[in-house]
This record gives sequence, C-alpha cells and structure tokens, in this order.
Amino acid sequence: MIKSEPRPPVGPGAEVGSVDWARLLAENDRWLRTVVAVRLGEPQAIDEVMQEVALAAIRQRAPLVDREKAAPWLYRLAVRQTLLYRRKHGRRRKLIERVARRNQPREGDNRDPDPLAWLLAEERRHQVRQAVARLGRHDAEILMLKYIEQWSYRELADHLGISESAVEARLHRARQRLRSELTALNLVSVDG
Repeated sequence: MIKSEPRPPVGPGAEVGSVDWARLLAENDRWLRTVVAVRLGEPQAIDEVMQEVALAAIRQRAPLVDREKAAPWLYRLAVRQTLLYRRKHGRRRKLIERVARRNQPREGDNRDPDPLAWLLAEERRHQVRQAVARLGRHDAEILMLKYIEQWSYRELADHLGISESAVEARLHRARQRLRSELTALNLVSVDG
C-alpha cells in the first residue's frame, strides 16, 4: 500500500512544496514584468496581471519539486495570465466599440447637420464610453443589456438567473455608479 504524504497548508505566505513563493516571485519580479509589458502593451495593466500570476503560483495544484524549473514555469504562467487578461479586456473593448459604431452618426444622418454639434456629440459619446469602461464588469454588462439590447426586466432576470427585483436593484446601483463616473468627468452636474 502506498501512503501519500500530507500536503502543507496553502495560503498567503505559506510554503508549498518547500518553495517560498513570496521570495521566488520577488526574485523573478523584474524580468516577469518585462515579459508581461512586452506581451500586453498596456503599462497600466502590468500590476493587475502580476497579481494574477502571484495568485496562480500560490494556488498551483501540484507542488514544485525542482526549484531550478521555477523560472520557466513562472514564465509560462506569466504568458498565460497575460493572454487571459488580453482576452477578457479585448471582449469588453469590442463590445464598447460595437456600441459606439452602432450609435455613430452616418453620412446621410440629419440629426446633427452642424459639424461642430457632431464633434461635440462625438466627444460626449467618447466620454460616456470612458465612464462605462471605468464601471465594474457587472454594472457595465447590465446597463448595456438594458439600454443597448433593450431587454426588459423579465428578460434580464431570465438570462442572469436572478429575480426581477434583484435586476431592478442592480440597475439602480449601476446607474448611480455611472452617474458618479459621469460626474467625475464633468458630464453631469452633482445635483442633477
């Protein structure tokens, strides 16, 4: 009969498989950040991806036996986390661009014949897109489904698997957060 050895506890600061992850990640931080920066192209997102790398390293399923293989393993982990980040944010960006294209004035559109009015409206749309992009994923999602897809409360409840009253509450909170973001961008007055 083969006995399995007890696994050490996993958690922040815990050593997994006799590897001090905090120290190992700190030793490899600089070059891993370079790898992430090159693959990501978004300097402001490097910290977020590196946090995901650290979490994935700590949550690993099998203990790292050979410390010499830690650097290649961390490299693959950093590349994977970068790809996951790009996929997640690429979908969000595509959705926002699709909404923007759908609502952009066309050549035959006579809603704003004045070029200055069109430019101001375009700038305002850009700022609103910025505000929506600054919202959390759930808030942006429910607002887009309600106002772009024009889903009813019932459709939202059915698709999201929540009650209509929960939809109403989430929409209310999402609208408040959007109003706060618009206020921060000076698009909405504080009292109005």
